[in-house]
Amino acid sequence: MAVTPESLSGQDVGSFAYLTIKDRIPQILTKAIDSLHRHKSEFFEKHGEEGMEAEKKAISLLSKLRNELQTDKPIIPLVEKFVDTDIWNQYLEHQGHLLHDSDEKPRWFYSPWLFVECYMYRRIHEAIIQSPPIDTFDVFRESKEQSFFESLESIRSLCACLQETLGTPDALHGERLKAEFFKFLQISLWGNKCDLSLSGGESRSQKTNIINSLEDLKPFILVNDMERLWSLLDKCRQAQGSAAVRVALVLDNSGFELVTDLVLADFLLTSKLATEIYFYGKMIPWFVSDTTARDFKWLIDQARQSGHQGVSKCGGDWGRYVETGRWVYRDHVFWTLPHEYSAMAQVAPDLYAELQMAQLVLFKGDLNYRKLTGDRKWEFTVPFHRALNGFHPAPLCSIRTLKAEIQVGLQPGQGEQLTASEPTWLTTGKYGVFQFDGPL
Repeated sequence: MAVTPESLSGQDVGSFAYLTIKDRIPQILTKAIDSLHRHKSEFFEKHGEEGMEAEKKAISLLSKLRNELQTDKPIIPLVEKFVDTDIWNQYLEHQGHLLHDSDEKPRWFYSPWLFVECYMYRRIHEAIIQSPPIDTFDVFRESKEQSFFESLESIRSLCACLQETLGTPDALHGERLKAEFFKFLQISLWGNKCDLSLSGGESRSQKTNIINSLEDLKPFILVNDMERLWSLLDKCRQAQGSAAVRVALVLDNSGFELVTDLVLADFLLTSKLATEIYFYGKMIPWFVSDTTARDFKWLIDQARQSGHQGVSKCGGDWGRYVETGRWVYRDHVFWTLPHEYSAMAQVAPDLYAELQMAQLVLFKGDLNYRKLTGDRKWEFTVPFHRALNGFHPAPLCSIRTLKAEIQVGLQPGQGEQLTASEPTWLTTGKYGVFQFDGPL
């Protein structure tokens, strides 16, 4: 049995994990505090003095969290009762047992990076739910909405492109269908560049028309399993008869990236490559720009109300897909736990069983990739199947631009060549993958 490598962590000084904990996470916490400050008058108008006191309390809790992190204090259990509090605290206790001295508590720079980062966002949520009556406030909402509005020109181009494709009679048949499928897959991949947690909450809007860049971006796809995705879905489509073909899409960022995902999902449905799409988002605000149920509904409503014909047509169609059950949005507590996905069958058997009902599961983005592979120091050439560590609910594919120091499934020498020519290739979002695991 091959040894599973150790987790990425902040104890590797100068690593991306270290710089995230040292610089990016405090920056994100500062922006969360600023967001509360900016809404002070709104809290007062809605809730009077009680709203003002709640704002002060939330800020105080977030400032305490920032101090704990910056001084590498022990990581403390969650105190406010929520649906996942006990699971989190058990996980935290387990992290303590993994340390050489069992009396020692896990600390920020010495614990697995994936755990620390997830814990930080869960603590932000705890600070808010401990501060009623503002306990449903999303400290990241403004930046998510801003990213959408700043990307409007690109969104209009994308929706117009979809409408034009769907309105072209031969676009949904034969080789042309395959080419269009590949086009919308690539649009969804490069949409993953717009990530507010990578930029520390600074704007990451999409200003250029992504469609015109697809050919130029192709050399930056390091693992390209699009043919295998096509083969799988085409086979399902030809065999389906009256059987449903479910594609599950585990979402990443809201805003522009979510539009690229909805456009892909619309294409899959209209071309009959899928008969139903299940979208999976987060129960609570997460990693700055991750999609929640509110973000999903808000974006469809925005599209529906748009003055742009292509965008409003998309919004209307998307709303109807949701209403008729052809698109289903789901969230589950597991997506905001610190566990890697190989633990899903044990920790969330209901979710695992639901994913097993899909013919294909698409995992968008970097955090999903980190959880799929356990966020470990894998060699570049380790097969993706091996790094999944037993997680195989259904044929699955990671669609991801690289923003963390982890990548598997490369050809011998490929990673080393990239490191020699571009030392930061793993973390800038410049490179992407379509990495498939399923029947050959």
